[in-house]
Amino acid sequence: MLITFKTRAAGDVIMFGKVAGQLIEILGKDGEDPTGIITVGQLPGAIARLEAAITADKERCAGKADESGERGIAEPVALWQRAAPLLDQFRHALREEQVVIWE
Repeated sequence: MLITFKTRAAGDVIMFGKVAGQLIEILGKDGEDPTGIITVGQLPGAIARLEAAITADKERCAGKADESGERGIAEPVALWQRAAPLLDQFRHALREEQVVIWE
């Protein structure tokens, strides 16, 4: 299943359902719900949650990469890398005072 995050302020962000659900839960929403909305008023909090999750995941990955020695294509895609486009979309939506929906 694919989940598409949409806003009038930026391009769509498309993710596999499992990853999208994980990020939706980080936002404080129900990750099992296939549709939802982040209002303009909720965007600052959502951005702060994503930034905190990205920072924490970068720190976790830095230590893990040193231990495993995996680099380049062998290294799995981290949560912070998957969250970055969504964070960018949220920032555009906030600047232009637009909601973000997913379906």
